[in-house]
Amino acid sequence: MQIERLDIEDILLIVPTRRRDQRGFFSETYRKDVLMAEGVSAEFIQENHVYSAERGVLRGLHFQIPPRAQGKLVRCTRGAILDVGVDIRQGSPTFGRHVAVELSAANWKQLWVPPGFAHGYVTLEPDCEVIYQVTDYWAPDCERGIAWDDPSLGIDWRLSPANLILADKDRRNPRLAEVEPTFQHNRRSI
Repeated sequence: MQIERLDIEDILLIVPTRRRDQRGFFSETYRKDVLMAEGVSAEFIQENHVYSAERGVLRGLHFQIPPRAQGKLVRCTRGAILDVGVDIRQGSPTFGRHVAVELSAANWKQLWVPPGFAHGYVTLEPDCEVIYQVTDYWAPDCERGIAWDDPSLGIDWRLSPANLILADKDRRNPRLAEVEPTFQHNRRSI
C-alpha cells in the first residue's frame, strides 16, 4: 500500500497494491497496521455502498458533528469520481481549504477524510459505485452540510453547474462562514 500526504496533511491518499494473474487480481484495500503507522487510529464501524446512475451526481459537502463525527475511507469501485475534503477545523492553518482527488475503478486510489472535514464528490462518469467505511454510525440529528458552490472554497467540480444533479437538501446548505464552528484543530486529529 502506498500512502501520500496531500496539501492538507491529515487527508491521506491511499493506493492499495493489486496483485494480478490470469484469474484477475487480489488487493488489500484496508490494513489497520499501515494506517496506524501514518497516525490513523480510526475504527471503522459501518460501510456504505452508493450507486449513481448519471454523470454529474454531486453528493455533499457533508459532515457529522460530535458526538457522532465521522472519518471516511472512500473508494470508487466502478466509474470515476472527483472526491473532495474541506478543512472545517477552527484554528487550522488550512481552514477553508480543500483537496480534490480523482478516484476511479481504474486508478484504485482511496481517500482518508478524518473527522473535522466536510466531504463530497461528483460522478465523472455514469454508473458509478462508491464504497466508503465510516468511524461512526449515520446520525441524522448530527448531519450537517456546507454549500457545494460556496465561492470562498473555490472548488472546481470539473462540470458546469447546469450539469450537476443534487439532492434538495444539498441545494440548501449554508456557506462555510455561516456554519457554527464545531471542530477545533488538533495537530494529530486523524
